[in-house]
Amino acid sequence: MAHIAPPYLPPPDTGTAPLFCDPAVLVVDKPAGLLSVPGRGEERQDCLVTRLHRQGYSDALTAHRLDMGTSGLLILARGEAAHSELSRQFRERLVDKRYIAVVAGLLADDCGSIDLPLICDWPNRPRQMVDFTLGKPSLTHFRVLARDPASDSTRVELEPITGRSHQLRVHLAALGHPILGDELYAGPAAERAPRLLLHASKISFFHPSTAEKLEFSCAPPF
Repeated sequence: MAHIAPPYLPPPDTGTAPLFCDPAVLVVDKPAGLLSVPGRGEERQDCLVTRLHRQGYSDALTAHRLDMGTSGLLILARGEAAHSELSRQFRERLVDKRYIAVVAGLLADDCGSIDLPLICDWPNRPRQMVDFTLGKPSLTHFRVLARDPASDSTRVELEPITGRSHQLRVHLAALGHPILGDELYAGPAAERAPRLLLHASKISFFHPSTAEKLEFSCAPPF
């Protein structure tokens, strides 16, 4: 049976102030709980893109997405030419991304890599799963930032080399250290946080018009 999504309760629309804006690019800090793009059904049309359109950025197009529960840096192209170039950079893995997460348990290694192939768990979509036969290659590097024995949790920086759906969430869960607040993959650890503790904290890419390298950072709200 497919996963039954809970009611969509996006955060209030208080306006989205871009961290960067020029004729080709928008960079914003997406709040947790807000869809990047419209979902299925009238009740899931409220999303980051439609809010930006209402603010006057009618040419904004998503170059990539963040899961609804994930907060942090999101790049949007302004117009088709910029969208094509930014999409190429994501496709060719020229965009450098870093995330901050808080996971259950105390990670033993200070750093490492999670190399596990992923595929959609079709009967239980939108869940993804590890599949060594049919899964697509998926690679995540991690680095421990802090361990907290009192709360039995670890703060980690994550670098996804590939960009599979739910990659960071499935990889950490497969490692035995699910991200706190993850309703799909964390089991009991989902109750240990009021939201998914995953935040897109750093991103760098090349400006689609000038080829200048741009870098942005945004501290997590947890």
